[in-house]
Amino acid sequence: MRIAYLTQWFEPEPNIVKGVAFVRALETAGHEVTVVTGFPNYPEGRIYPGYRLRLIRRETIDGVRVVRLPLYPSHDRSSLRRSLNFLSFFVSAVVWLLFNGRKFDLAYVYHPPITVGLAAALARIPFVLDVQDLWPDTIAATGMPGASRLMGPLGACCRFVYRRASAILTQSEGMLDALIARGVPASKVSVVRNWADAEFHDIRPPSSKTQPFTLVYGGNFGRAQQLEHVIEAAAILQRARPDIQIDLYGGGVDEGALRDRAEGRDLHNLQLHGRVPRQEIVRAFAGADALLLHLGDDPLFDITIPSKTQFYLAMGKPVVAAVNGETGQLLRASGASIVVPPADPPALAGAIAKMADIPRERRERMGQSGADYYRRHLSFSAAMNRTLAVLDGTYETVRAGQGRR
Repeated sequence: MRIAYLTQWFEPEPNIVKGVAFVRALETAGHEVTVVTGFPNYPEGRIYPGYRLRLIRRETIDGVRVVRLPLYPSHDRSSLRRSLNFLSFFVSAVVWLLFNGRKFDLAYVYHPPITVGLAAALARIPFVLDVQDLWPDTIAATGMPGASRLMGPLGACCRFVYRRASAILTQSEGMLDALIARGVPASKVSVVRNWADAEFHDIRPPSSKTQPFTLVYGGNFGRAQQLEHVIEAAAILQRARPDIQIDLYGGGVDEGALRDRAEGRDLHNLQLHGRVPRQEIVRAFAGADALLLHLGDDPLFDITIPSKTQFYLAMGKPVVAAVNGETGQLLRASGASIVVPPADPPALAGAIAKMADIPRERRERMGQSGADYYRRHLSFSAAMNRTLAVLDGTYETVRAGQGRR
């Protein structure tokens, strides 16, 4: 079938789970896919070098056809600028679909933001909605200024998009249950777990490892992660366990505040490295003794599985996790993790010290257990098979409905 893949973000932007490899797998299955996306500006909110805003840009990335549409570039704490970012791409997508939607049999729509789904709904193209974040809950949980005023309109928008979607995919069982509780028919919703945006088969840790024990985090520095609790845990460990080093790689809206907090604590056992190239973060993960995962203490995160969960497990490393809900259940089931509640620096410090005290050979077995769990339950091939089944079933249903009319 001919598929329009609508997503506000796409490569070369970072942390794109459903990027080029996803599209090429759809094409290998016999489908013709065109990616419809914005000009790359995430996470700094600035258009990438080599791009400039214009009405439309067509390019090919590793054989994948990409159409880029204009948007207002922004990714900061301003609710006005973030809204303009979402709404500008929404307008561009609606206009493009009205002129081009009939060329496609189906759209695959990546949410967030929900405005991408709204564009497909208003353009009246059959579409499958991939729900990665539960709106408007996510907007409230991440502390976006003015979120309380947006909850009503965003909730109504979500309900409209859910009704118009031909099928809905969610990344967790908790999200599936939440959508059903909000009136979405159970027959419309399927769970497809995310995979790591790269899968690792030949990575080996350094042949020798010296002190200190090194714990590595890689990802976003945002309100959802609440990494200030990691800094407080590091302050506890600096006094009690000077043999432990914590390295944080990444960036985001809270980076400046986190640096100020770490400097105010005069920490020598924690370093913020900023955002680094992909190869460097993979090397940092490979050389770590364990990896760190932290989410804020919010009911929404009980049903959200951050994509770094799969990435960490695929790396074959043990994980110290401060999380609740489904992510914690998954990590415990993997056998790779020590899990404690979030937003509790003493508990996190204790978990890090406990991991550091585990003999290296046992930590390696924990990492291998996580990698095995990933291959059995969370791999790219397993998720693609389920995605393709949903797409094929949706297409047949759409065709049958058109035939009856």
